[in-house]
Amino acid sequence: MNISIPLLCTAVVLAIPNVLHGQTLRAKVNQLFIFGSGENALHLGGTADPNNPQTIRNHGDHFVPAAVSQNGSIITFLTAAAGQSVSNVPIGSTSSGETFRFEGGVPVRTSTSAGPILAERSQTLGRGRAIVGVGRTSVPFSSLRGQDLKNLDLTFTHENVDFAGCDTISGGPCAEMGFPLLENEVIEVRLDMAMDVTITSFYATYGLFDNLDVSFIVPLVSTSFRGTSVANIVPFGGTSATHFFEGTPTAPVLSATRAVEGSAFGVGDVAVRTKLLVRQTQKASLAVVGDARFATGDSDDLLGSGYFSARGVAVVTGSFGNFSPHVNGGYLFRDSDVASDAVLGIIGFDQLMAPNVTLAMDVLSSLQVGPSKLRLPETVRITYPFDRTVQPTSIREMRDNIVDGSVGFKFSHPTGATAIVNALVPLSTGGLRGKTVFTAGLEYAF
Repeated sequence: MNISIPLLCTAVVLAIPNVLHGQTLRAKVNQLFIFGSGENALHLGGTADPNNPQTIRNHGDHFVPAAVSQNGSIITFLTAAAGQSVSNVPIGSTSSGETFRFEGGVPVRTSTSAGPILAERSQTLGRGRAIVGVGRTSVPFSSLRGQDLKNLDLTFTHENVDFAGCDTISGGPCAEMGFPLLENEVIEVRLDMAMDVTITSFYATYGLFDNLDVSFIVPLVSTSFRGTSVANIVPFGGTSATHFFEGTPTAPVLSATRAVEGSAFGVGDVAVRTKLLVRQTQKASLAVVGDARFATGDSDDLLGSGYFSARGVAVVTGSFGNFSPHVNGGYLFRDSDVASDAVLGIIGFDQLMAPNVTLAMDVLSSLQVGPSKLRLPETVRITYPFDRTVQPTSIREMRDNIVDGSVGFKFSHPTGATAIVNALVPLSTGGLRGKTVFTAGLEYAF
């Protein structure tokens, strides 16, 4: 196989333009917080109506600072988590099917089963051997840090207003939240969102030497987003309103809704991977795997992570007849201000169940290193007329540790073709997750 073929395929696919529909998906998420006129999240068009008294119009943007802080965090959570999930969906083993080494020019088989699906095994393909394949993975996101995406609650608080003479006018220390009294009003928002991602990955692996493989992976990503928001202003006393979406102070509209949807399609984050077989015996073998993922996917449309990442993994594989256990352990570096590095671990096995059928099972983990670079808005304390706290979101502050269980089958054919089916089930609540992630693929070894 000429190694220029995967490079040419990569260049051709990268030339495919993204198919966008209107604004970016990141902008679509932001629109969930824009009600009525204006382009700023939580701008109160009714309060800012020039037909209302000047004293009312001055309050139109008092919730915008909270929106920038809180909505910005939510958008960052969604886009960063989705980008990470899209970019880091496992491509699969780079040495599927039978593997060989050559002794005196004669090929000697080094594997019994067709190998794992989402983990790596230490055996390499063998000099001059190659695999080409395509895999399709569907990721229906359903929760963010354990919170149902169809039931996210946010509470936006008023800007803390303070200016020269405010203490005298309000009758209290304006530096504290609650003076004047209108600072006690909040906007409660209920979000109902759905995000679905489909990744079609084209990959090729070539054995440069008996102990060294190189792989190229080009994903095509399709992302769709739908969302509905329901907002309610919760007034604080008085016979007329200061904050409202529409209407007048004596006949205010205190509720508003917004619905948005959009989709995008394009190239995701392209990856290059190498595997070096360090040592091999009849019962066990050791290899090291390194890969790099490049920010070729448009992060504004949730097609990629938006940053470079690299992974180094040590792979140990055992061989006991038709049973082959394996352990992967390594480190994931992310060159990002919003995504943390991770320690990677996989433990599992593949078992030849029949002459052409392999069962593969794994537990996969990605454990966050250090504190999270994504911070939710802090609890807001209002001190007057009574001391209380407001939680800005129902999303939990927690570590985004990812643990999944995987089970799948490989169906091999003597011609070198292999069909793959797999299901990935989340075992932890960290990050943006789907209930079950299904993968189907077809590859050919020669």
